[in-house]
Amino acid sequence: MPLRVVQTIDEVRAALTARRESGAIGLVPTMGALHAGHARLVERARAECATVVVSIFINPLQFDRADDLARYPRPLEADLALCERLGVDAVFAPSAEEIYPEPPDVRVHVGQTAKYLCGAFRPGHFDGVATVVLKLFDIVQPDVAYFGEKDAQQLAIIRRMVADLNVPVKIAPVATVREADGLALSSRNQHLNAAERALAPALFRALTAAKNAVAAGVSDAEAVKRAATGTVPVDDRLRIEYLELVDPRTFQPVERITGPVVAAGALWVGSTRLIDNVLCTPP
Repeated sequence: MPLRVVQTIDEVRAALTARRESGAIGLVPTMGALHAGHARLVERARAECATVVVSIFINPLQFDRADDLARYPRPLEADLALCERLGVDAVFAPSAEEIYPEPPDVRVHVGQTAKYLCGAFRPGHFDGVATVVLKLFDIVQPDVAYFGEKDAQQLAIIRRMVADLNVPVKIAPVATVREADGLALSSRNQHLNAAERALAPALFRALTAAKNAVAAGVSDAEAVKRAATGTVPVDDRLRIEYLELVDPRTFQPVERITGPVVAAGALWVGSTRLIDNVLCTPP
């Protein structure tokens, strides 16, 4: 069937009513500016679900800086063309006024899972993420929702929200898609100029150094972090915001590595903030 683009909550609910008996409904929540990483999410959903819905909504609640919200890319026509090529059944592309007809007085609050990493540097970010994702789950009522592992802390928070609030949605993680030099695909990568793009893989190399240190038997987290951050070139265009080792489920920092940990980092490359993570397993 041809791609259907809907912009209101009533429309998307009506569009899906007749399809619920046909099999599972899969939701891929996005903020648009779709790339090959998003395509991998859609392909997985297409392989597993009878109906695939992609939401495209730039959620103002999760931006802690007005300039970041203003410059977030919005190539809607290209996004719709990609969705059509991938066989998406429906794109839900609401306005901010449709999702938030008035400033929300009730929001989801995330506790300890959001305390560190991005949560420490972007106050309120994950409350905004959890709030809009819960709204999307309620609007679309999918059987399965697909999230990329690149945003590992977000994935952990969504899993915890679904468990804590008894939301009847299966969360399906999808592996990070990378460029040949290791840079994780992100909508923000297009903000990098050529020189910054050449520097950007420094984050993945640092996380790989952490992974190698853990695999070699280094159990002191601080030693692993020193080894990792030591690989980042000294350059005025690069600034490490954080590089931490955390528990894969709770996302709390660890001091001693006794089992698998996530090495997660945020790196400013010029005026662009990149995040990435890798799973590290001791011998």
